[in-house]
Amino acid sequence: MSEVRIGVIGGSGLYEMEGMTIREEIKLDTPFGEPSDAFIIGELEGRRVAFLPRHGRGHRLLPSELNYRANLYGMKLLGVEWIVSISAVGSLKTEYEPTHILIPDQFFDRTRHRPDTFFGNGLVAHVSLAHPVCRDLAAWMAEGSREAGATVHEGGTYVCMEGPMFSTLAESHDYRRNGFDVVGMTGLQEAKLAREAEMSYATMALVTDYDCWHEEEADVSGSAVMEVLRQNVKTAQEAVRCTIRKIDAGRESPFRGILAHALITDPELVPSATLEALEPIVGRYITRRGSEER
Repeated sequence: MSEVRIGVIGGSGLYEMEGMTIREEIKLDTPFGEPSDAFIIGELEGRRVAFLPRHGRGHRLLPSELNYRANLYGMKLLGVEWIVSISAVGSLKTEYEPTHILIPDQFFDRTRHRPDTFFGNGLVAHVSLAHPVCRDLAAWMAEGSREAGATVHEGGTYVCMEGPMFSTLAESHDYRRNGFDVVGMTGLQEAKLAREAEMSYATMALVTDYDCWHEEEADVSGSAVMEVLRQNVKTAQEAVRCTIRKIDAGRESPFRGILAHALITDPELVPSATLEALEPIVGRYITRRGSEER
């Protein structure tokens, strides 16, 4: 399988990428189960790109039902180094208006039911997540989004909630008191897993609403969100194309090599089944030498 250096994860409303050529679909099996859908491999702006609709085509999967590990593992299998994510979010500040794009540089976790690490089963690793977003990729994304004509805000905190319900009024006000900028349901697990797999990650947060804190706006609803998303799809697709043109895909991710200082377990004690499952991620650090002897 030829390597693909750039991966795109499409969020709500973005289930395909217009302009991709030489397209093929690849269904991947992973040790963590099935990804959300088949990966669509093709050329976009002269670059080989792997596209995955996060919720599946037709939007079949809840945020809590997504198999984040399979999705990110699949990207790793394809050779991806740079992941461009698109996600719908609610705004927690007046200056972030519906149809604007925010490129967050921080996440805050309010999820409860989601596996969000590749490790365990006899292999422990602790990676740094102080800065969960790749700064280079975020800068390219901001430049590309502006070229596409979007109003762009750089930096800020994306609070990731469990869902699928939108926030209560008390929660929405609490997020604002904490200084958070946008609220969504999907970005955090992807950022964590991309870091463990030594891939660069940034997300293009498409503002669709003001959550429910804004007294002059109607409470957020699924139909209202989708209506704004439909307006945003063309801009988002153009922003992705412009971003892809800027990515220096010949470079390795700056996070390549971080597991060298994160793997804790004595290699002699790691079960061979765990090493086999995680070989695409840890194979350069721990080989299966003598695994039959264990």
